[in-house]
Amino acid sequence: MSSIALTIVAFIIAVSILVTIHELGHYSIARLLSIRVLRFSVGFGKPLWRRMAKNGTEFVVAAIPLGGYVKMLDEREGGVAEADLPFAFNRQSLPKRVAVLAAGPVFNLVFAVIAYWFVFILGVPGTRPIVGEIAKDSYAEAAGFHARDEIVGVGGRDVATWDGALFALLREVLDGGPIAVRVRDRGGAERSLLLEVGDDTERLTEPGQLLRGLGVSFWSPPIPARLGEILEDGAARAAGLRSGDLVLEADGTPIADWEAWVDYVRARPDQTVNLRIERDGSELELPLTIGAAEQDGVRTGRIGAAPQTPEGYGAELRTEQRYAPIEAIGIALDKTTDMAVVTVSMFWKMLWGQVSVRNISGPISIAEFAGYSLGDGLVPFLDFLAVISISLGLINLLPIPLLDGGQLMYAGIEAVKGTPLSQRAELIGQQVGVVLLLALMSVAFYNDITSRLVN
Repeated sequence: MSSIALTIVAFIIAVSILVTIHELGHYSIARLLSIRVLRFSVGFGKPLWRRMAKNGTEFVVAAIPLGGYVKMLDEREGGVAEADLPFAFNRQSLPKRVAVLAAGPVFNLVFAVIAYWFVFILGVPGTRPIVGEIAKDSYAEAAGFHARDEIVGVGGRDVATWDGALFALLREVLDGGPIAVRVRDRGGAERSLLLEVGDDTERLTEPGQLLRGLGVSFWSPPIPARLGEILEDGAARAAGLRSGDLVLEADGTPIADWEAWVDYVRARPDQTVNLRIERDGSELELPLTIGAAEQDGVRTGRIGAAPQTPEGYGAELRTEQRYAPIEAIGIALDKTTDMAVVTVSMFWKMLWGQVSVRNISGPISIAEFAGYSLGDGLVPFLDFLAVISISLGLINLLPIPLLDGGQLMYAGIEAVKGTPLSQRAELIGQQVGVVLLLALMSVAFYNDITSRLVN
């Protein structure tokens, strides 16, 4: 399956699952409270499949898989027979209506717990958080980080993978104040460090900028300067280099590893250098005329070759978090809670300009992440579904008319004033809600488009 097809299929699967879970929340509680549900639709537009249940609910799968809805019997949406009035949504008590409205977001959060539970019992693969080079004059250098330190704790909590460390660092940046970090050096000795990031929250929360902003990089074992795949039209092929050749020297300069070789090549576009290589156990010399390409407005050297990764490369960095089923329940609850708290914190700080709005992802980014995660297997896809389910649940709780949160806001006003809002007030609220949702969607689409133009 092509990457585009996989992205589309993964996106449709993800949206369908999460929308079904959300609407199932509304439907289940409505039925439990004897409220009549007229339609349960996954998707919008022309129905592709429909079935009428014995309880009078029409179940529909529609052509546009970008949402869904549950339509309940309601006098505000049309005439209701006298005998059916007790089953109409608008005739229910305030607590019952609140329960139905809140059920969708709650089901999304519960689904996230279940998804994380499966993730943790199946096993979460990860990479040990060992840091590479420390940037000069950075927060990390000031805190006392050294290359090859392994991060074992952030903010008083243990971490075992880069994913865990990044999430914990983000949580602490959002909380403000110094960040307590515990590291272990190559000799096994642990020490405590303090990252002082001040009020640099907005820059550090730019997508992909957290580690770079702190001055930390990922460490990976050096790869020998041995050629792997060689492009047909590249400079390496033209010079007679072959897959498996090990570069030893270039113009007398020893080449220690692949990174050193890449740096050497990039610095010498269009130059001819004499190589000493090892091939099939023998050494030989040959000239190489390095090609060139434009990168960020700078001309850099290219030869059209990829490294040959040694068998078992990086095995010492790989780890896995796996828990027994009972223990995984608590871990899944903690993970869902942490994700929800960080999501709420980020959105709140966005409103005050303390966190970059570029963190709002649109459907293009979500579709790409869905494709990547599904391509990587069941565990990454479940992890992705949990994250999006939490976001969907929390977004629906925003006090914006047209969303569940807006309807809950109306219910709160009704509880205070003793009577429901007038239809005119609700209509004005819906119009405001449309404007707010369009603004939110515009930001999301803008982020999607500009991120691709930059990249």
